[in-house]
Amino acid sequence: MDFETVDQIIKNALKEDIGPGDYSSLASVPKNAVGKAKLLVKDEGIIAGIDLAKRIMELHDPNLQMEIFIEDGSKVKPGDIAFTVEGSSISILSTERLMLNFMQRMSGIATLTNKYVQLIEGSKTKLLDTRKTTPGIRYMEKWAVRIGGGYNHRYALYDMIMLKDNHIDYAGGIKQAIEKTNQYLKENNLDLKIEIEVRDFDELNQVLKVGQVDRIMLDNFTPSQLKEALTLINGQYETEASGGITEVTLKDYAATNVDYISVGALTHSFKSLDMSLKADFKK
Repeated sequence: MDFETVDQIIKNALKEDIGPGDYSSLASVPKNAVGKAKLLVKDEGIIAGIDLAKRIMELHDPNLQMEIFIEDGSKVKPGDIAFTVEGSSISILSTERLMLNFMQRMSGIATLTNKYVQLIEGSKTKLLDTRKTTPGIRYMEKWAVRIGGGYNHRYALYDMIMLKDNHIDYAGGIKQAIEKTNQYLKENNLDLKIEIEVRDFDELNQVLKVGQVDRIMLDNFTPSQLKEALTLINGQYETEASGGITEVTLKDYAATNVDYISVGALTHSFKSLDMSLKADFKK
């Protein structure tokens, strides 16, 4: 866990939700009331966000005590109890929705990712996410992908060069885009991998002629076209398949032995896992 990043996100989320005060709880619950609650799973899937829930409670109220029964990445089913939390009733109520919002979404992402990972099991291909994430909580969503068994593509615009169609068009062409990029990295003393997107065999051949990249993304190639492209590349560069790859076609793409398959759906088309926090009164 990157505590600095996670803590900043949590603090912003708590500020957004609680603001000047959780007035519903403050108005109705005795100040010194102590309670206990359990995280009840109501769907089948892969759970994610347990460690995050623990961190949320630590930051909001260090006196809350959490007992964990199920770890991140575990398979769960309706009726499972992931953890219990005990302490200030008001603190439990004030963090309830934030914990659930993160855990439901993260578990949905982990579940979908794991489903895709299982489909390509046995192949050399690794499943990647993309930057198609929710602004402000990208770290949590990419964390959930890892919990589900997938891998993270670049985190943001600053940790890898990705030359896509618009970059190439604005640069004046593939040769210009690659050469300008290498020059920029050299002048600014930056050590970043370069990936370039190609949309057809003409663009692929241009890239192979210029070189000076680390990975080639083959966008919207069919599995048969991808196989032909991999023969041309002949292991000179890392390869990635992307664009419209679904649960139905995933295995066919992995069968080509492409190095990576990136799927934006992992973080934008998942179904959240249903769960709730059920309170038990304790004097």
